[in-house]
Amino acid sequence: MVKSILHGAQRRFGVAAAEVAHQDKWQRGSLGFATVSGRAGHADEVLQKVERFVTSFPEVEVIEAYWGADA
Repeated sequence: MVKSILHGAQRRFGVAAAEVAHQDKWQRGSLGFATVSGRAGHADEVLQKVERFVTSFPEVEVIEAYWGADA
């Protein structure tokens, strides 16, 4: 499931994507996504689309999501 989400986000939105924590847990994962843009608003739009993509998987429960330069 994690690989499907990561690869799907990379293909659809051109973001960098990785599992960043909890790799040793069977039913838990922390995913990180990054994008670069000349406009902060555009980067936010892309990451919001990525978040909607992740939450579109019925098997996934998103507990926390945040983005921005301070994330």
